Amino acid sequence: MPAKTQIEDIAYTMKENLAKFNPAASQEALAPVMDNLKAWGELIQAQAQTAQAAMAETVESFKGIKEPTAAFEAMKALAERNMAIAAQNLKDASALGFAQFHANIEALQKVHPAPEAFAPVAKGLHDAASQVESALESTMNKGADAVKTAAKKARAA
Repeated sequence: MPAKTQIEDIAYTMKENLAKFNPAASQEALAPVMDNLKAWGELIQAQAQTAQAAMAETVESFKGIKEPTAAFEAMKALAERNMAIAAQNLKDASALGFAQFHANIEALQKVHPAPEAFAPVAKGLHDAASQVESALESTMNKGADAVKTAAKKARAA
C-alpha cells in the first residue's frame, strides 16, 4: 500500500521492486554501452599511438638537420602530416559515432513496444544521420583538398 509522502512512496516502490531486480539483465542491458565505450577507447588509443609514432619520426628527422632551409622544409612536412593525421582522426571518430548512432536506433526499434509504429521514426533518424554524415564527409574532403592545394602552392613558391 502506498505511503502518504513522496519519500515514503519512493521507499515503498523500491522495497516492492527490489525482489524483481535482476543483476544479469542489468549487465546485459549495459553491454552495448560498455561495447561503445570500449570502441571509443580503442580508437583513442590507436590515434594516440599514431600521433606518438609521428612525433618520434619527426624528432628523428630533425636530429640530422643542420641548415635553416632544411629545417623549414621539415617543419612544412610536419604540418602537412599533422593535418593529414587530424583529418583521418576526425573521419574515424565521426564514422564510429555515426555507426553507434545507427546501431542504437536499431536497438531501440527492437525493444520498442510498437516497433512497426516506430519504424518510420527510425527510418527518418537513419536518413537524417546519413545525410549529416555525407555532408560532414564532403566538408572534410573539401578541407583536406584545400590543405593539399595550399601545401603544393607553398612548395612551389
